[in-house]
Amino acid sequence: MPPSVSTESAPDWSERTNNTTADQASGGRRESRPLPLRTIALGAIGSVLLLIGSFGAGGTLVHDPVLGTGPLSVLRYGHGRDVAVTVVYLGFALLVWAWVRLGRGVLAHLVTSRGVLWATVAWLAPMLVAPPLFTRDVYSYLGQGLLALHGLDPYGVGPSALTGPIPENVHPTWQTTPAPYGPLFMSVAKGVILLAGHDIIASVVVMRLVLLGGLVMLICALPGLVRHLGGRLPVALWLVAASPMTVVHLVGGPHNDMLMIGLLSVGTLLVLEGRHVSGIALASAAMAIKATAGLALPFLVWIWASRLTGPLWRRFLRAVFPAVGIFAVVFGACTLLAKVGFGWLSALSAPGMIVNYLSAPTAVGQAVHSLVSLFGETNIWPFVGTTRTLGSFLLVAILVWNWWRAREGGPEAVRRAAIVLCFGAFLSPVLLPWYTTWGLALGAAFAWTPRALSYVVGASIALVLAYYPDGEQAMYNWPFVAVGIGAAVLGALSLVRYDPLGLSEAFGRLSRTPLAARR
Repeated sequence: MPPSVSTESAPDWSERTNNTTADQASGGRRESRPLPLRTIALGAIGSVLLLIGSFGAGGTLVHDPVLGTGPLSVLRYGHGRDVAVTVVYLGFALLVWAWVRLGRGVLAHLVTSRGVLWATVAWLAPMLVAPPLFTRDVYSYLGQGLLALHGLDPYGVGPSALTGPIPENVHPTWQTTPAPYGPLFMSVAKGVILLAGHDIIASVVVMRLVLLGGLVMLICALPGLVRHLGGRLPVALWLVAASPMTVVHLVGGPHNDMLMIGLLSVGTLLVLEGRHVSGIALASAAMAIKATAGLALPFLVWIWASRLTGPLWRRFLRAVFPAVGIFAVVFGACTLLAKVGFGWLSALSAPGMIVNYLSAPTAVGQAVHSLVSLFGETNIWPFVGTTRTLGSFLLVAILVWNWWRAREGGPEAVRRAAIVLCFGAFLSPVLLPWYTTWGLALGAAFAWTPRALSYVVGASIALVLAYYPDGEQAMYNWPFVAVGIGAAVLGALSLVRYDPLGLSEAFGRLSRTPLAARR
């Protein structure tokens, strides 16, 4: 049994986190428990430091009306920017520390869902008005909405087709790249521009608030998902709502993945509860935000089919035909509303322009290229292209195998959908840190062991630190990578060990040593 989180008595963590307790029976709500105020305050301080540092170290504007002139402009250059970067990392460290402390309390049944939700609100609030953190993708979203608003095809041209403060802030990599997002998101992006006008700061804040609706949907869906899938609500909320991945990337970014997983989680819950038409419709809307959600749709069909009568294939056909019809209606309506075509399908490969070793197929291609390059200079793209193609074949095989194993429907179908979404992230041509939230949004509602949760903690820390606060990748700065891996291991161990470095014991021995002996 892993050590307990405190010197006081704690539950046996060797049991799974969905033990039959009063906490589970009440859906994780035990209002008599006090709030973990110190932990919430610690994370809030970290989040405020992230906000302060982001004004100099985040995805700041090329021509900033706030920081471009005046005393705050010192944060953007030279030593001032170095200080801002330091403040961001200090804030992130405090946020992670608070998240781990909160997780210990959740695992020990000392923190309820209410405590996790209050922590989430306190930690997210400063991010709502922060410049983009660890990415510049939101400027691409706004640029694509601006293109559509001007009658240009965002699936045919990039933001550089226009001029102004929004296009000029799009990352150079995506200036000429068509949008790889679905038609519903194009409508969302247009709506944001209509609401905020051409004020880029207001547009970022409005976009963040709109995308935050996805997190609200996910939080609202989790109690029902936990009820069906056997997890604990405080654990699920801690995993996907209070996580630094959510605070820093999904909200601090912000990223449209947040809206996609919100729609998908509500759609999945509706299907589990027998409301198949509305559930498939919402899951289809999620795919109209980002195509990745389509990986889960075949599994929802099995849940529908499992409630019908007759032989397996007859039940499947009676479910799949209406499901396809619902998908066609929803997707067609989204396409007509956005006044765009199907060019986004060809633009799905756009993220593949990025080459980094977080993606398993890309990492293999890079490794093979490095070995071959020992015998002579070669182009990397044939190697990376080949391994990415093999990775796509492997993903299809994993999808088909899991889909067939999910044919009985029920929670098993959702579990396998979550697995496929995880593989969809890691086997994609490029893995960006926030992609890992795809599968976790559904997987969080299942039962978790503390050891498995510690792996999530470590991965979350390492993935956030794979990029610099301004959105540029940091994973080829090897000393920095080593520090990030060390922080990830320490964070993972800290969830299941009260003091993994043994500092309490060391300081305790020091405090008991007579002063004369210390001299």
